[in-house]
Amino acid sequence: MKPNILKPNFLSLILALVISPSVFAAADKPNMVVFIADDHGCADSSVYGSTDAKTPTMQKLANSGLVFDCAFVASPSCGPSRAALLSGLMPSRNGAEPNHVMPRSGTLTMVKQLQEQGYEVAAFGKVGHGQERIMAGFDESADYPGHNGATLKKLVEDFLEKRTSNSPLCLLVGDHRPHVTWSPESTYDPDTLTLPIGSIDTKETREHWARYLTDVTGMDFLMGEIDALARKHFGSDDYLFLYTSDHGPQWPFGKWNLYDRGTRTPMIVRWPGKIEAGSRTDSLVSWIDVMPTLIEIAGGTTAKEIDGRSFAGVLFGKSNAHRNVIYTTHSGDGNKNVFPIRAVRTVQFKYIRNLRPDCYHSNHSDIDRRMWAGAYWESWDEAAKTDAKAAEIVEKYYVRPSIEFFDVKSDPWEQNNLADDPQYAEKIEEMASMLDRWMLSQGDSQKVFNTPYPVTGPKPVNITAAKQSPQRKKKLR
Repeated sequence: MKPNILKPNFLSLILALVISPSVFAAADKPNMVVFIADDHGCADSSVYGSTDAKTPTMQKLANSGLVFDCAFVASPSCGPSRAALLSGLMPSRNGAEPNHVMPRSGTLTMVKQLQEQGYEVAAFGKVGHGQERIMAGFDESADYPGHNGATLKKLVEDFLEKRTSNSPLCLLVGDHRPHVTWSPESTYDPDTLTLPIGSIDTKETREHWARYLTDVTGMDFLMGEIDALARKHFGSDDYLFLYTSDHGPQWPFGKWNLYDRGTRTPMIVRWPGKIEAGSRTDSLVSWIDVMPTLIEIAGGTTAKEIDGRSFAGVLFGKSNAHRNVIYTTHSGDGNKNVFPIRAVRTVQFKYIRNLRPDCYHSNHSDIDRRMWAGAYWESWDEAAKTDAKAAEIVEKYYVRPSIEFFDVKSDPWEQNNLADDPQYAEKIEEMASMLDRWMLSQGDSQKVFNTPYPVTGPKPVNITAAKQSPQRKKKLR
């Protein structure tokens, strides 16, 4: 009888699997497409329960892939969120804390690590935030002005048609929608829509919300077109497709806030034959985990020093959990939003610490009040003069307590602040300590960027109006 001797090539395969840092290293490296929306709220999709939003591409993606019900961004504004994606580091560690501040040199390493695995990495549209797209080191990239989806499609189409590389491709595509200013043309009937909880029901509110949803649907349609271009280029649907958004909508209690409306993001991933179709997970994941996941699938490993870690085990059904806790931060946006916040969230509870409760919360929407961006605020102020409920919503928007605490399982819209409820005192103290320790480990100095607006003085909108035309001043009296 001949001895049982492994052939050299088979032995090499076994050894490669044993010593490889990733089970994907020995397999063919898959092509990957990541489609990123700008300011799309998780709740505003049929996949996540909306009966109004028309999102057939997302629904088709969900039917053939895995839906994450508890995915979160690191920070609810464009710059910090995207810097966290491209670095795997939270804002205080990569340096991009307030919006429109670039991360520190040398922190955007994720693209390079994909390239080290033999990938060509291309980005079109709003993937980074300004210079982040350049700093990240993509093999090819281009952005486009405005919200023209046809222009973005053409950028991707031209790249794929001219592409001759045999390397696996990681293609990132960022639509500027539904970021304001929203479309002046609406495909929705404003009178039939259900407004988000915490909104004041006025004609102007409905018209603005209809145009936001119009841009959500336009973005959804473009995503389907990009998916079709990728399928044509790759010759099959055997590639990973991931959809997500950088944070919630520019709407009161959404973007620039650490409520789930601002930080919980849609995330849907499809890979036929590898990811179970029509599945969902409530695993807690963060945007800082996205690139480490792609790098593991590509066959690489990421540095232990980063904050993000791969959730590939969840993707492929090897695990039903990822994180026990999610931390989120917000440090402001120029002089329009000077209201720093920190939060810690578990599956059931959310603890929010407003660092300057003595100052007004505000942002571009209530200050600038531009048409198809925040002009509905005029009608909110009028309603608040005679309607007690409307006045309560406006006050809740502008003035926040130092601590907010929610049972997000029973109160997903975070309407009932339990911070003063004695039965939660122990849990609040526990989560406060968790946040303190985490901020210390992050080197988070809790710096206040720019000058805040004390609640003892005029609201930011009135300060801005005082510098503008007499007509604007009169409208705000």
